[in-house]
Amino acid sequence: MLEKALKGEFDREEALLRFGEMYATAIAGDGTVGPREVELAVGGELGGGAALLRLATLHLLNELLRNELKFGVYTYAMEGSYRIAAYGEDAAKFKRPLAVFAPSAGGEYLSDKFNEFVKKARVEVQLDKNSIRRTESGRVAADLIISEGGAAVKYNVYLREKAIELRFQSTHRSRAELAAILLRHAGVNAEVRKLKVGGRDDWYIEATTNRLAAGRKELRKALAEIVEAAVKDGCVDASKAEGWLKKLEKGLTLEEGWPMYSIQPTKGGLMVRFSSTNSGNIEREAQRLEKMGLKRGVHFTVKMPEDGREGYVSILRKGLEHAAWLSEHGEGEQRDLATAFVERILQRAEKAGVKVYKKVREIIEEGKAWSALKLERLEKKVEVNGREYTVKVVGWSTELKESQSGKLLLKIKIAAEIDGVKSEYTTTYGRYGEDNEVKGRAYGRRADAERYSALIKALTGKEPRIIERRDGTIEAVCGSAHLKGFMRYAELADAIKEWLEKTGRR
Repeated sequence: MLEKALKGEFDREEALLRFGEMYATAIAGDGTVGPREVELAVGGELGGGAALLRLATLHLLNELLRNELKFGVYTYAMEGSYRIAAYGEDAAKFKRPLAVFAPSAGGEYLSDKFNEFVKKARVEVQLDKNSIRRTESGRVAADLIISEGGAAVKYNVYLREKAIELRFQSTHRSRAELAAILLRHAGVNAEVRKLKVGGRDDWYIEATTNRLAAGRKELRKALAEIVEAAVKDGCVDASKAEGWLKKLEKGLTLEEGWPMYSIQPTKGGLMVRFSSTNSGNIEREAQRLEKMGLKRGVHFTVKMPEDGREGYVSILRKGLEHAAWLSEHGEGEQRDLATAFVERILQRAEKAGVKVYKKVREIIEEGKAWSALKLERLEKKVEVNGREYTVKVVGWSTELKESQSGKLLLKIKIAAEIDGVKSEYTTTYGRYGEDNEVKGRAYGRRADAERYSALIKALTGKEPRIIERRDGTIEAVCGSAHLKGFMRYAELADAIKEWLEKTGRR
């Protein structure tokens, strides 16, 4: 089937859809999915041949994918079985098409393992401006294309009397299911429904203004362009269009009444601030942030208005990171408030310019990454100084402890097997110098240095700096980037956050 698709003898997207359903189903039964890996186990008497066939199939799949989605895989021969695995960035690329093609029912995926696929989806929304037209009934219509993972679906958009309507219809249910999946990835709840057309069954999905306004920014922006073009050509009443545009601009996931934050670059980073001469407005916003889960004096600061001058609520970097974390890992109302807050800050950052938006996005992504990974059963291969090491974490602990000078230290202990050698490695973090710099140190023998480097690289993606002292002792130095890497692990994150809050600014 994939060979025929490559030759143009079979529909490319139909081939991708069928392949994705089969491979995702196989992984659901005999595979594992983690934050940075996708593995499939192949066993039985014909395991070796079956593994080779799967590798050949994955090679053909790569030929059908765009360059930015092509991925590499590894094969491991085990006792009585084989493993086919993609790791790191390769796994992330592989998850993107699987996020689209993994089988689902009623909007829910058939296996919890597919939740990891969905996180990797990055849909693109394209509006064909030349497609904006009048229908025979005089209504405005246009074509939108939503794509991801090598699949693309064209939807029809209509500006009705009272609503914007997005619609897809096909005689093939699988095609309608794909359209629904892509639309859900764009943030719009969509279900496939059956429609009797003469003697045949058609399958369709539709969504109107309010559901569309709850979608992702890219989709809302494209819909707004259609409305604006229709107003310009006199096809839609301006007052009616104004209501639609307001919903599309702010998105219905945002709570009414969020104040206007300003975001400005500063010498030390960013200033995210809401200002007002009304003390009631300042206190109301502070209470909303506390309801969201941020702490006054830790995550944000408050200055009340005096003598007619403005007061403010200022969000600290750690506050923006914590809000981002709550938007991913919070519960109930806290999570809803945090999601709305983060979306509003991103919208404001986009208007402040590319550099500001990039910086805000970076902070938010760091916050969302807190606690996203698990140390339990973590096993990874890394290369240090041209040699490959296999790192397997078997234990861990954290401790906050005062030094003899009264400085609060953070000790992170990791027990690991590195190429079969089991040992415990301790990194002690403190703050140093006038800049309160975050720095972690570990000490040992030369023989330990590369294994420690392999462990730190496996956990954080970056090797430590190695210093050899005159007495032969090896000192390994980790910085704030390594600490951020440690914070991605749920078992370490709470202790690190507590230490950072108790020892001052980041």
